[in-house]
Amino acid sequence: MTDLNKKTPAPAAAGSDGSGSEPLLKVEGLVKHFPITKGVLKRKVGAVQAVDGLTFDVRPGETLGVVGESGCGKSTMGRLVTRLLEPTGGKVEFQGRDITHMSAGRLRPMRRDIQMIFQDPYGSLNPRHTVGGIVGTPFRLQGVKPEGGVKAEVQRLLELVGLNPEHYNRYPHEFSGGQRQRIGIARALALKPKLVVADEPVSALDVSIQAQVVNLLDDLQEELGLTYMIIAHDLSVIRHVSDRIAVMYLGKIVELADRTSLYEAPMHPYTNALMSAVPVPDPRRRGAKSERILLKGDVPSPISPPSGCRFHTRCWKATQVCKTTEPPLLQLKTGHQVACHHPENGEDQAPGDAPLVVDVITVKSAVAPEPAEAPESEKASEPEPEPEPEPEPESEPEASEAKESPEPESEPEVSEKAPGPEAPDAEETPEPAASKADGADEAVEADGSDGADEPAAPKGPEGSDGTVPDGSKGSAAPSTGAEGKA
Repeated sequence: MTDLNKKTPAPAAAGSDGSGSEPLLKVEGLVKHFPITKGVLKRKVGAVQAVDGLTFDVRPGETLGVVGESGCGKSTMGRLVTRLLEPTGGKVEFQGRDITHMSAGRLRPMRRDIQMIFQDPYGSLNPRHTVGGIVGTPFRLQGVKPEGGVKAEVQRLLELVGLNPEHYNRYPHEFSGGQRQRIGIARALALKPKLVVADEPVSALDVSIQAQVVNLLDDLQEELGLTYMIIAHDLSVIRHVSDRIAVMYLGKIVELADRTSLYEAPMHPYTNALMSAVPVPDPRRRGAKSERILLKGDVPSPISPPSGCRFHTRCWKATQVCKTTEPPLLQLKTGHQVACHHPENGEDQAPGDAPLVVDVITVKSAVAPEPAEAPESEKASEPEPEPEPEPEPESEPEASEAKESPEPESEPEVSEKAPGPEAPDAEETPEPAASKADGADEAVEADGSDGADEPAAPKGPEGSDGTVPDGSKGSAAPSTGAEGKA
């Protein structure tokens, strides 16, 4: 009869949207900042704003799902609600009682009504204790003596979560991951709590085992009338088990609505981006391109979150007001709350505001020319050596003109005797009188000297070749003399 009494108010509370009954859990402005210290004196130099101003409630018999990216503060929020962590600010009420800063002694009796299923099934179980000791610990700590004894109750709980009663004396290392998670669920249900906070209960399990654990949670809720707050990042799992869904981003709730409204018409741009990433298992859509929204950039650091809306650095609809003013969590539709100045499927809260997309474009344009300017400077420097080789072709025609003057018959002789004039110049320098005996000889020598002076630079390698056949220079001298006599 007690199970039926717990089960009957659940549908009415879930369908009343908060107007029919008092909430089981009520959170207002919940804040948790982890201090950052430095030095020997542990001086505070900053804080990690893990949770910053959460406001929501959980009705009896319903399931509230919490989704978001890794590091957005989901697990921290669950530990604050169960008072495993001390809040920095805000208020937490359970059944109308403020438990925000309640002492451990006064909080101990209330632990029976608030239990938690931890994320890691391997680290949440003591490897030195048997399954019977782990599941029976809540009875010993709370001083509860169940009917039939602790062992009989533990075996009943093991059978309830799908394990054999014979597993009572086994150790955690003898079970698989899914079986360990079932042990954690049995421990959380030992004292028949009213609220169960499940911190990603299926994230470390295989897909087949995930389905088993999710179905188990549904069956236990129907049988025992439990109230769940399930934290996960798998939107498909949350859609299957939740009545209402809260979307978190960087320590804040950006959207809170019932399951149907959120999945059919999401209003926050971040929620819309999350929904576009969920694969649709429909064979008829094979080959069809889905409209996937890709967010640019990374999640900002919770140590120094951006001003205004914390999503404006990655939002394609951000405007100037998003950069300066933080949007409050308002109810724009029945049972649908969103914190956005420009919601997707609702009335614009700040129409006509200047968009921030211009700033993004200007940043891109400033970055793009940098690699383009480098080649321009290189190209500007490249033509500089081009005018340098220009005088070389000018000197070459002069030499060619000098070589063309003595008729085509003498051209092969000049080309062959190019090294020759250098030798007579060196030999004739000490004998200027003999060379100036005839006027014709002077003209020939003058032409040869001009040709020798100009091509001296290019004929440096020829001189190296000429040093090997020394006798050729001597033979070249009488040839010039014969030419002079002719």
